[in-house]
Amino acid sequence: MCCGVGHFRTPGRNGQAGDVMNILILGGGGREHALAWAVMQNPRCGRLIVAPGNAGISDIAECAALDTENGDAVTEFAVANAIDFVIIGPEAPLAAGVADRLRAAGILCFGPSAAAARLEASKAFTKEICDASGAPTAAWARFSDATAAKAYIRAHGAPIVVKADGLAAGKGVIVAMDEAQALQAVDDMFGGSFGSAGAEVVIEEFMEGEEASFFVLCDGENVLPIGTAQDHKRVGEGDTGPNTGGMGAYSPAPVMTDEVSERALQEIILPTVAEMARRGTPYQGVLYAGFMIRNGKPRLVEYNVRFGDPECQVLMMRLGAQALDLLLACARQELEKARVNWADDHALTVVMAAKGYPGPYEKGSRIAGLENCPEDSRHMVFHAGTSLKDGRLVASGGRVLNVTARGNSLREAQQRAYEMIDHIDWPEGFYRRDIGWRAL
Repeated sequence: MCCGVGHFRTPGRNGQAGDVMNILILGGGGREHALAWAVMQNPRCGRLIVAPGNAGISDIAECAALDTENGDAVTEFAVANAIDFVIIGPEAPLAAGVADRLRAAGILCFGPSAAAARLEASKAFTKEICDASGAPTAAWARFSDATAAKAYIRAHGAPIVVKADGLAAGKGVIVAMDEAQALQAVDDMFGGSFGSAGAEVVIEEFMEGEEASFFVLCDGENVLPIGTAQDHKRVGEGDTGPNTGGMGAYSPAPVMTDEVSERALQEIILPTVAEMARRGTPYQGVLYAGFMIRNGKPRLVEYNVRFGDPECQVLMMRLGAQALDLLLACARQELEKARVNWADDHALTVVMAAKGYPGPYEKGSRIAGLENCPEDSRHMVFHAGTSLKDGRLVASGGRVLNVTARGNSLREAQQRAYEMIDHIDWPEGFYRRDIGWRAL
Protein backbone atom coordinates (compact mmCIF):
# COMPACT_ATOMS: atom_id res chain seq x y z
CA MET A 1 0.00 0.00 0.00
CA CYS A 2 1.32 3.46 -0.73
CA CYS A 3 2.78 5.34 2.18
CA GLY A 4 0.07 5.05 4.80
CA VAL A 5 -1.05 7.64 7.31
CA GLY A 6 1.66 6.48 9.77
CA HIS A 7 4.47 8.50 8.17
CA PHE A 8 2.39 11.04 6.29
CA ARG A 9 2.83 14.73 7.02
CA THR A 10 1.44 17.78 5.29
CA PRO A 11 4.30 19.56 3.53
CA GLY A 12 4.34 23.15 2.32
CA ARG A 13 2.80 23.93 -1.05
CA ASN A 14 4.87 22.42 -3.89
CA GLY A 15 7.18 20.73 -1.31
CA GLN A 16 10.86 21.29 -2.04
CA ALA A 17 13.71 18.81 -2.34
CA GLY A 18 13.58 16.17 0.35
CA ASP A 19 10.02 16.99 1.45
CA VAL A 20 7.31 14.37 1.61
CA MET A 21 4.62 15.40 -0.86
CA ASN A 22 0.90 14.93 -1.39
CA ILE A 23 0.52 13.79 -5.01
CA LEU A 24 -2.52 13.60 -7.29
CA ILE A 25 -2.44 11.59 -10.53
CA LEU A 26 -5.25 12.18 -13.02
CA GLY A 27 -6.46 9.17 -15.01
CA GLY A 28 -7.71 5.64 -14.54
CA GLY A 29 -5.88 3.36 -16.97
CA GLY A 30 -2.80 1.20 -17.22
CA ARG A 31 -0.59 4.25 -17.75
CA GLU A 32 -1.78 5.79 -14.49
CA HIS A 33 -1.40 2.50 -12.58
CA ALA A 34 2.22 2.34 -13.80
CA LEU A 35 2.85 5.98 -12.85
CA ALA A 36 1.35 5.42 -9.39
CA TRP A 37 3.41 2.23 -8.91
CA ALA A 38 6.66 4.05 -9.72
CA VAL A 39 5.82 7.22 -7.76
CA MET A 40 4.85 5.37 -4.57
CA GLN A 41 8.29 3.74 -4.40
CA ASN A 42 9.94 7.13 -3.92
CA PRO A 43 10.36 8.22 -0.25
CA ARG A 44 9.10 11.68 -1.26
CA CYS A 45 5.65 10.20 -1.92
CA GLY A 46 3.40 10.92 1.05
CA ARG A 47 -0.30 10.72 0.33
CA LEU A 48 -1.08 9.43 -3.16
CA ILE A 49 -4.49 9.98 -4.76
CA VAL A 50 -5.47 8.81 -8.26
CA ALA A 51 -8.63 10.16 -9.88
CA PRO A 52 -10.64 8.24 -10.91
CA GLY A 53 -8.26 5.26 -10.63
CA ASN A 54 -9.35 1.65 -11.05
CA ALA A 55 -9.54 -1.60 -9.10
CA GLY A 56 -5.80 -2.27 -9.36
CA ILE A 57 -4.81 1.27 -8.46
CA SER A 58 -7.01 1.11 -5.35
CA ASP A 59 -4.60 -1.51 -3.96
CA ILE A 60 -1.73 1.00 -3.82
CA ALA A 61 -3.34 4.45 -3.61
CA GLU A 62 -6.51 6.30 -2.71
CA CYS A 63 -8.98 6.65 -5.57
CA ALA A 64 -11.28 9.64 -5.94
CA ALA A 65 -14.26 10.43 -8.15
CA LEU A 66 -13.42 13.63 -10.02
CA ASP A 67 -14.19 15.25 -13.37
CA THR A 68 -10.60 15.24 -14.60
CA GLU A 69 -11.34 17.48 -17.59
CA ASN A 70 -12.78 20.27 -15.41
CA GLY A 71 -9.87 22.50 -14.44
CA ASP A 72 -11.82 24.29 -11.71
CA ALA A 73 -12.96 21.02 -10.13
CA VAL A 74 -9.44 19.56 -10.22
CA THR A 75 -7.96 22.73 -8.71
CA GLU A 76 -10.56 22.87 -5.93
CA PHE A 77 -9.89 19.20 -5.13
CA ALA A 78 -6.14 19.80 -5.07
CA VAL A 79 -6.48 22.75 -2.71
CA ALA A 80 -8.92 20.91 -0.40
CA ASN A 81 -6.53 17.95 -0.17
CA ALA A 82 -3.32 20.00 0.22
CA ILE A 83 -1.93 18.51 -2.98
CA ASP A 84 1.65 19.57 -3.74
CA PHE A 85 2.09 17.99 -7.16
CA VAL A 86 -0.37 16.96 -9.90
CA ILE A 87 0.63 14.50 -12.64
CA ILE A 88 -1.79 14.55 -15.59
CA GLY A 89 -1.93 11.14 -17.32
CA PRO A 90 -4.32 11.29 -20.34
CA GLU A 91 -4.43 13.74 -23.23
CA ALA A 92 -8.05 14.96 -22.79
CA PRO A 93 -7.46 16.96 -19.55
CA LEU A 94 -4.35 18.50 -21.14
CA ALA A 95 -6.27 19.57 -24.25
CA ALA A 96 -8.96 20.95 -21.91
CA GLY A 97 -6.43 23.25 -20.20
CA VAL A 98 -6.34 21.58 -16.77
CA ALA A 99 -2.58 22.19 -16.49
CA ASP A 100 -3.12 25.91 -17.18
CA ARG A 101 -5.73 26.16 -14.44
CA LEU A 102 -3.53 24.39 -11.88
CA ARG A 103 -0.50 26.56 -12.66
CA ALA A 104 -2.63 29.70 -12.41
CA ALA A 105 -3.54 28.58 -8.88
CA GLY A 106 0.14 28.09 -8.00
CA ILE A 107 -0.05 24.28 -7.92
CA LEU A 108 2.96 22.40 -9.29
CA CYS A 109 1.86 20.37 -12.30
CA PHE A 110 3.32 17.90 -14.81
CA GLY A 111 1.82 18.30 -18.27
CA PRO A 112 1.75 20.86 -21.09
CA SER A 113 -0.57 23.83 -21.49
CA ALA A 114 -3.63 23.55 -23.73
CA ALA A 115 -1.80 25.58 -26.38
CA ALA A 116 1.20 23.23 -26.33
CA ALA A 117 -1.07 20.15 -26.16
CA ARG A 118 -2.18 20.97 -29.71
CA LEU A 119 0.83 18.89 -30.77
CA GLU A 120 -1.45 15.93 -30.10
CA ALA A 121 -4.89 17.53 -30.27
CA SER A 122 -4.39 18.57 -33.91
CA LYS A 123 -2.49 16.51 -36.48
CA ALA A 124 -2.44 19.52 -38.82
CA PHE A 125 -0.90 21.74 -36.13
CA THR A 126 1.95 19.24 -35.69
CA LYS A 127 2.54 19.21 -39.44
CA GLU A 128 2.69 23.02 -39.44
CA ILE A 129 5.28 22.91 -36.64
CA CYS A 130 7.32 20.37 -38.63
CA ASP A 131 7.18 22.58 -41.72
CA ALA A 132 8.23 25.66 -39.71
CA SER A 133 11.09 23.90 -37.92
CA GLY A 134 12.33 21.77 -40.81
CA ALA A 135 11.64 18.50 -38.97
CA PRO A 136 11.46 15.56 -41.43
CA THR A 137 7.97 14.05 -41.73
CA ALA A 138 5.57 12.68 -44.35
CA ALA A 139 4.16 14.91 -47.08
CA TRP A 140 0.62 15.91 -46.12
CA ALA A 141 -2.55 17.85 -46.86
CA ARG A 142 -5.55 18.90 -44.73
CA PHE A 143 -9.20 18.71 -45.78
CA SER A 144 -12.53 19.86 -44.37
CA ASP A 145 -14.72 18.20 -47.03
CA ALA A 146 -14.88 14.67 -48.37
CA THR A 147 -14.91 15.51 -52.08
CA ALA A 148 -11.55 17.29 -52.03
CA ALA A 149 -10.04 14.60 -49.78
CA LYS A 150 -11.13 11.83 -52.15
CA ALA A 151 -9.76 13.70 -55.17
CA TYR A 152 -6.38 13.93 -53.40
CA ILE A 153 -6.42 10.19 -52.69
CA ARG A 154 -7.26 9.35 -56.32
CA ALA A 155 -4.45 11.63 -57.51
CA HIS A 156 -1.84 10.13 -55.17
CA GLY A 157 -2.98 6.51 -54.98
CA ALA A 158 -2.34 3.96 -52.24
CA PRO A 159 -0.85 3.03 -49.85
CA ILE A 160 -1.75 6.26 -48.08
CA VAL A 161 -2.54 7.32 -44.50
CA VAL A 162 -5.83 8.97 -43.47
CA LYS A 163 -5.99 10.63 -40.03
CA ALA A 164 -8.76 12.30 -38.06
CA ASP A 165 -7.27 15.69 -37.15
CA GLY A 166 -8.41 15.69 -33.52
CA LEU A 167 -8.20 13.40 -30.49
CA ALA A 168 -9.61 9.93 -31.25
CA ALA A 169 -8.23 7.81 -28.40
CA GLY A 170 -5.47 6.37 -30.56
CA LYS A 171 -7.91 4.97 -33.14
CA GLY A 172 -8.24 7.82 -35.65
CA VAL A 173 -5.49 6.66 -38.02
CA ILE A 174 -6.17 4.43 -41.03
CA VAL A 175 -3.17 3.06 -42.92
CA ALA A 176 -4.92 2.32 -46.20
CA MET A 177 -3.14 -0.24 -48.38
CA ASP A 178 -5.59 0.27 -51.25
CA GLU A 179 -7.56 3.20 -52.63
CA ALA A 180 -10.98 1.78 -51.68
CA GLN A 181 -9.97 1.54 -48.01
CA ALA A 182 -8.70 5.13 -48.06
CA LEU A 183 -11.93 6.43 -49.64
CA GLN A 184 -13.96 4.51 -47.06
CA ALA A 185 -11.87 6.02 -44.26
CA VAL A 186 -12.70 9.51 -45.53
CA ASP A 187 -16.43 8.67 -45.54
CA ASP A 188 -16.18 7.22 -42.03
CA MET A 189 -14.38 10.24 -40.61
CA PHE A 190 -16.60 12.88 -42.18
CA GLY A 191 -19.57 10.65 -41.34
CA GLY A 192 -18.86 10.99 -37.63
CA SER A 193 -17.20 7.65 -36.79
CA PHE A 194 -14.65 9.52 -34.69
CA GLY A 195 -16.96 12.27 -33.46
CA SER A 196 -15.64 15.84 -33.61
CA ALA A 197 -12.09 14.50 -34.10
CA GLY A 198 -12.98 13.79 -37.74
CA ALA A 199 -14.35 17.24 -38.57
CA GLU A 200 -11.07 17.80 -40.43
CA VAL A 201 -8.93 15.11 -42.00
CA VAL A 202 -5.19 14.98 -42.63
CA ILE A 203 -3.96 12.75 -45.46
CA GLU A 204 -0.31 11.73 -45.48
CA GLU A 205 2.25 9.99 -47.61
CA PHE A 206 2.75 6.36 -46.54
CA MET A 207 6.19 5.99 -44.91
CA GLU A 208 8.07 2.70 -45.03
CA GLY A 209 10.43 1.55 -42.30
CA GLU A 210 10.37 0.45 -38.69
CA GLU A 211 8.31 2.36 -36.14
CA ALA A 212 9.59 3.27 -32.68
CA SER A 213 8.72 5.64 -29.85
CA PHE A 214 11.09 8.14 -28.24
CA PHE A 215 10.23 9.80 -24.91
CA VAL A 216 11.74 13.08 -23.75
CA LEU A 217 10.98 15.41 -20.87
CA CYS A 218 10.84 19.13 -21.72
CA ASP A 219 10.72 21.99 -19.21
CA GLY A 220 10.08 24.67 -21.83
CA GLU A 221 13.76 25.03 -22.66
CA ASN A 222 15.76 21.94 -21.67
CA VAL A 223 15.20 18.43 -23.02
CA LEU A 224 16.04 15.11 -21.32
CA PRO A 225 15.58 11.77 -23.15
CA ILE A 226 14.05 9.18 -20.81
CA GLY A 227 13.72 6.08 -22.95
CA THR A 228 12.61 4.33 -26.11
CA ALA A 229 9.96 1.70 -26.76
CA GLN A 230 8.17 -0.18 -29.52
CA ASP A 231 4.41 -0.66 -29.49
CA HIS A 232 2.24 -3.27 -31.24
CA LYS A 233 -0.74 -1.33 -32.61
CA ARG A 234 -2.53 -4.02 -34.59
CA VAL A 235 -4.89 -6.40 -32.85
CA GLY A 236 -3.60 -9.59 -34.47
CA GLU A 237 -0.37 -11.54 -34.33
CA GLY A 238 2.21 -10.67 -36.95
CA ASP A 239 0.83 -7.09 -36.84
CA THR A 240 -2.41 -7.92 -38.67
CA GLY A 241 -5.98 -6.65 -38.27
CA PRO A 242 -7.29 -3.23 -37.25
CA ASN A 243 -5.37 -0.65 -35.24
CA THR A 244 -5.88 -0.52 -31.47
CA GLY A 245 -4.69 1.66 -28.63
CA GLY A 246 -1.80 -0.81 -28.34
CA MET A 247 -1.60 -4.56 -27.65
CA GLY A 248 1.83 -4.63 -26.05
CA ALA A 249 5.21 -2.89 -25.92
CA TYR A 250 8.83 -3.35 -24.97
CA SER A 251 11.74 -1.12 -24.00
CA PRO A 252 14.36 -0.30 -25.12
CA ALA A 253 13.72 -0.30 -28.89
CA PRO A 254 16.72 -1.86 -30.69
CA VAL A 255 16.14 0.28 -33.80
CA MET A 256 16.64 3.44 -31.69
CA THR A 257 20.43 3.18 -31.60
CA ASP A 258 22.48 5.96 -30.00
CA GLU A 259 23.09 7.37 -33.48
CA VAL A 260 19.41 7.33 -34.48
CA SER A 261 18.37 8.79 -31.11
CA GLU A 262 20.88 11.64 -31.42
CA ARG A 263 19.74 12.36 -34.96
CA ALA A 264 16.09 12.41 -33.84
CA LEU A 265 16.97 14.77 -31.01
CA GLN A 266 18.90 17.22 -33.19
CA GLU A 267 16.71 17.13 -36.32
CA ILE A 268 13.20 16.72 -34.86
CA ILE A 269 12.82 17.15 -31.09
CA LEU A 270 15.00 20.21 -30.42
CA PRO A 271 13.72 22.15 -33.48
CA THR A 272 10.13 21.41 -32.36
CA VAL A 273 10.78 22.60 -28.79
CA ALA A 274 12.50 25.75 -30.12
CA GLU A 275 9.58 26.50 -32.48
CA MET A 276 7.03 26.06 -29.69
CA ALA A 277 9.00 28.48 -27.48
CA ARG A 278 9.32 30.96 -30.37
CA ARG A 279 5.52 30.97 -30.70
CA GLY A 280 5.12 31.82 -27.01
CA THR A 281 3.77 28.36 -26.13
CA PRO A 282 6.79 26.62 -24.54
CA TYR A 283 6.40 22.87 -24.15
CA GLN A 284 6.50 21.52 -20.60
CA GLY A 285 5.90 17.83 -19.87
CA VAL A 286 6.65 14.57 -21.62
CA LEU A 287 6.87 14.64 -25.40
CA TYR A 288 6.26 11.24 -26.95
CA ALA A 289 7.51 11.14 -30.52
CA GLY A 290 6.57 8.34 -32.88
CA PHE A 291 9.17 7.83 -35.60
CA MET A 292 9.41 5.85 -38.80
CA ILE A 293 13.04 4.80 -39.24
CA ARG A 294 14.52 3.77 -42.55
CA ASN A 295 18.23 3.41 -43.32
CA GLY A 296 19.05 4.99 -39.97
CA LYS A 297 17.01 8.14 -40.72
CA PRO A 298 14.05 8.98 -38.42
CA ARG A 299 10.99 10.83 -39.70
CA LEU A 300 8.17 11.99 -37.44
CA VAL A 301 4.91 10.04 -37.58
CA GLU A 302 3.17 11.88 -34.74
CA TYR A 303 3.58 13.56 -31.39
CA ASN A 304 1.68 12.68 -28.24
CA VAL A 305 1.73 15.02 -25.25
CA ARG A 306 1.56 12.33 -22.56
CA PHE A 307 3.12 8.95 -21.86
CA GLY A 308 2.06 6.24 -24.29
CA ASP A 309 -0.18 3.46 -23.10
CA PRO A 310 1.19 0.71 -22.93
CA GLU A 311 4.68 2.20 -23.43
CA CYS A 312 4.46 3.96 -20.05
CA GLN A 313 4.20 0.58 -18.34
CA VAL A 314 7.57 -0.64 -19.64
CA LEU A 315 9.25 2.73 -19.03
CA MET A 316 8.03 2.91 -15.43
CA MET A 317 9.03 -0.71 -14.85
CA ARG A 318 12.59 0.26 -15.83
CA LEU A 319 12.70 3.71 -14.17
CA GLY A 320 11.10 2.82 -10.83
CA ALA A 321 11.33 5.36 -7.99
CA GLN A 322 13.49 7.85 -9.93
CA ALA A 323 10.48 8.62 -12.16
CA LEU A 324 9.08 10.98 -9.51
CA ASP A 325 12.37 12.90 -9.25
CA LEU A 326 12.48 13.31 -13.03
CA LEU A 327 8.85 14.50 -13.28
CA LEU A 328 9.46 17.00 -10.46
CA ALA A 329 12.60 18.36 -12.13
CA CYS A 330 10.58 18.83 -15.32
CA ALA A 331 7.69 20.59 -13.55
CA ARG A 332 10.09 22.88 -11.64
CA GLN A 333 12.01 23.76 -14.81
CA GLU A 334 15.18 22.22 -13.40
CA LEU A 335 15.79 19.55 -16.03
CA GLU A 336 19.36 20.69 -16.62
CA LYS A 337 20.19 19.20 -13.18
CA ALA A 338 18.41 15.87 -13.81
CA ARG A 339 20.01 12.57 -14.85
CA VAL A 340 18.46 9.22 -15.76
CA ASN A 341 20.08 6.17 -14.20
CA TRP A 342 19.41 3.26 -16.57
CA ALA A 343 20.00 -0.35 -15.69
CA ASP A 344 21.12 -2.52 -18.59
CA ASP A 345 17.77 -4.29 -18.69
CA HIS A 346 14.63 -4.82 -20.74
CA ALA A 347 10.90 -4.66 -20.02
CA LEU A 348 7.93 -6.05 -21.92
CA THR A 349 4.17 -5.71 -21.42
CA VAL A 350 1.37 -7.82 -22.90
CA VAL A 351 -2.13 -6.34 -23.10
CA MET A 352 -5.04 -8.61 -22.19
CA ALA A 353 -8.19 -7.27 -23.85
CA ALA A 354 -11.88 -8.15 -23.86
CA LYS A 355 -12.92 -10.37 -26.79
CA GLY A 356 -14.29 -8.18 -29.57
CA TYR A 357 -11.89 -5.28 -28.95
CA PRO A 358 -11.25 -2.92 -30.76
CA GLY A 359 -14.83 -3.44 -31.89
CA PRO A 360 -17.83 -3.95 -29.57
CA TYR A 361 -17.10 -5.97 -26.43
CA GLU A 362 -18.95 -6.95 -23.27
CA LYS A 363 -18.15 -5.60 -19.82
CA GLY A 364 -18.50 -7.28 -16.46
CA SER A 365 -16.74 -10.61 -17.00
CA ARG A 366 -14.94 -11.94 -13.92
CA ILE A 367 -11.13 -12.10 -13.75
CA ALA A 368 -9.42 -14.54 -11.39
CA GLY A 369 -5.92 -15.78 -10.62
CA LEU A 370 -4.11 -12.46 -10.24
CA GLU A 371 -3.19 -13.40 -6.67
CA ASN A 372 -0.93 -16.08 -8.19
CA CYS A 373 1.08 -13.52 -10.19
CA PRO A 374 4.27 -12.19 -8.52
CA GLU A 375 4.36 -8.46 -7.74
CA ASP A 376 7.85 -7.03 -7.35
CA SER A 377 10.38 -4.85 -9.18
CA ARG A 378 10.45 -7.38 -12.08
CA HIS A 379 6.81 -8.48 -12.28
CA MET A 380 3.62 -6.40 -12.19
CA VAL A 381 0.10 -6.60 -13.58
CA PHE A 382 -1.03 -3.04 -14.28
CA HIS A 383 -4.82 -2.63 -14.48
CA ALA A 384 -6.15 -0.71 -17.48
CA GLY A 385 -9.91 -1.36 -17.44
CA THR A 386 -11.02 -3.07 -14.23
CA SER A 387 -13.50 -2.46 -11.44
CA LEU A 388 -14.81 -4.26 -8.39
CA LYS A 389 -18.32 -5.72 -8.39
CA ASP A 390 -19.58 -7.44 -5.23
CA GLY A 391 -15.96 -7.66 -4.09
CA ARG A 392 -14.85 -9.43 -7.26
CA LEU A 393 -12.56 -8.13 -10.01
CA VAL A 394 -14.35 -7.60 -13.34
CA ALA A 395 -13.43 -6.24 -16.75
CA SER A 396 -14.76 -2.74 -17.42
CA GLY A 397 -12.95 -1.72 -20.58
CA GLY A 398 -11.55 -2.90 -23.91
CA ARG A 399 -7.93 -3.13 -22.87
CA VAL A 400 -8.12 -4.59 -19.37
CA LEU A 401 -4.73 -5.77 -18.01
CA ASN A 402 -1.08 -5.01 -18.81
CA VAL A 403 1.04 -7.99 -17.79
CA THR A 404 4.52 -6.51 -17.41
CA ALA A 405 7.95 -7.98 -16.66
CA ARG A 406 11.63 -6.99 -16.59
CA GLY A 407 14.59 -9.17 -17.53
CA ASN A 408 18.29 -9.01 -18.28
CA SER A 409 17.33 -9.67 -21.90
CA LEU A 410 14.20 -9.04 -23.92
CA ARG A 411 13.73 -12.80 -24.26
CA GLU A 412 13.77 -13.16 -20.46
CA ALA A 413 11.30 -10.31 -19.99
CA GLN A 414 9.00 -11.85 -22.60
CA GLN A 415 9.18 -15.28 -20.97
CA ARG A 416 8.34 -13.86 -17.55
CA ALA A 417 5.35 -11.89 -18.87
CA TYR A 418 3.81 -14.92 -20.60
CA GLU A 419 4.43 -17.10 -17.54
CA MET A 420 2.39 -14.58 -15.51
CA ILE A 421 -0.44 -14.77 -18.05
CA ASP A 422 -0.60 -18.53 -17.49
CA HIS A 423 -1.80 -17.80 -13.92
CA ILE A 424 -4.68 -15.55 -15.04
CA ASP A 425 -8.12 -17.11 -15.41
CA TRP A 426 -10.19 -14.94 -17.74
CA PRO A 427 -11.91 -16.88 -20.56
CA GLU A 428 -13.51 -13.70 -21.96
CA GLY A 429 -10.10 -12.13 -22.58
CA PHE A 430 -7.49 -12.51 -25.33
CA TYR A 431 -3.94 -11.39 -26.00
CA ARG A 432 -1.25 -11.51 -28.66
CA ARG A 433 1.31 -14.27 -28.16
CA ASP A 434 4.04 -12.56 -30.19
CA ILE A 435 4.81 -9.32 -28.33
CA GLY A 436 8.46 -8.49 -29.00
CA TRP A 437 8.65 -10.54 -32.21
CA ARG A 438 10.31 -7.84 -34.31
CA ALA A 439 13.25 -7.51 -31.92
CA LEU A 440 13.48 -11.24 -31.19
